[in-house]
Amino acid sequence: MKVAVVGATGMVGEIMLQVLAERNFPVTELIPVASEKSVGKEIEWKGKSYKVVGLQTAVDLKPEIALFSAGGETSLEWAPKFAAAGTTVIDNSSAWRMDETKKLIVPEINASVLTKDDKIIANPNCSTIQMVMALAPLHAKYEIKRIVVSTYQSITGTGVKAVQQLENEYAGIQGDMAYKYPIHRNAIPQCDSFEENGYTKEEMKLVRETQKILNDKTIAVTATAIRIPVVGGHSEAVNIEFENEFDVNEVRQILHNTSGVTVQDNLDTYTYPMPIYAQGKDDVFVGRIRRDESQPNTINMWIVSDNLRKGAATNTIQIAEYLVANNLV
Repeated sequence: MKVAVVGATGMVGEIMLQVLAERNFPVTELIPVASEKSVGKEIEWKGKSYKVVGLQTAVDLKPEIALFSAGGETSLEWAPKFAAAGTTVIDNSSAWRMDETKKLIVPEINASVLTKDDKIIANPNCSTIQMVMALAPLHAKYEIKRIVVSTYQSITGTGVKAVQQLENEYAGIQGDMAYKYPIHRNAIPQCDSFEENGYTKEEMKLVRETQKILNDKTIAVTATAIRIPVVGGHSEAVNIEFENEFDVNEVRQILHNTSGVTVQDNLDTYTYPMPIYAQGKDDVFVGRIRRDESQPNTINMWIVSDNLRKGAATNTIQIAEYLVANNLV
């Protein structure tokens, strides 16, 4: 299978290449794609060297699948061109997520809606993916009424420039700033730009994407997204109100039985999810599961996942795996 990775030299693109190799995805020809300034550079993959090509060259090569991680503007312009050439695009930007004609997929939850006609498929936002992975099986059992979520997000979600900013600040070096403020020893209550309602785009992604993935616009969601000086993954404090009564131990068992979710919840051994343990792993980790004693039918939990893997690269490749396994490409 001919596979293009668009944004191959970026942070998520590099993880995509790593995950393709780890999962032995059936690549017969790899096409690494990047912006004009990177064209001609060489990358190593599975012991071979590959030259980076431009977008038009990649379209002309007609790959079966194109994995996009190159930003929204690039996706809006180029995904339709790949699709017109017969390529199935799986896009990691926000460009197509809320397009009513495009499907927003977390394979463990809703891959079954995909068909051969879906030539542009949207990969959800990282913070949404990890939350719905834990919430989807609980919604099926108890019916979610309302979600209150606060996220504590890794700087890797911003990109290489943010990682460099933190490293510079550790070292006391004055350098380029990815954020308006220092991130070392700080927490910045802003992820992405603000919308007219006072919420950031990141916060509204959690609202809109959750409703779309769970196929239920009645679920009320309110979010606060915070950037913290962490590299291992995103953490979320989530408060979920159900329509129906639940048993906490049954909730743990449901999550324990959910593919892609690992329960880490033993107070006696101080076992709970943390980014330092989630980094480099594909699972979504859930702990601190406890009843909200302030109102009925409500539970609290702490959800952690590596935002570059399940939150981006791994989910994208799992979508591709589903397409291949079901002869949809």
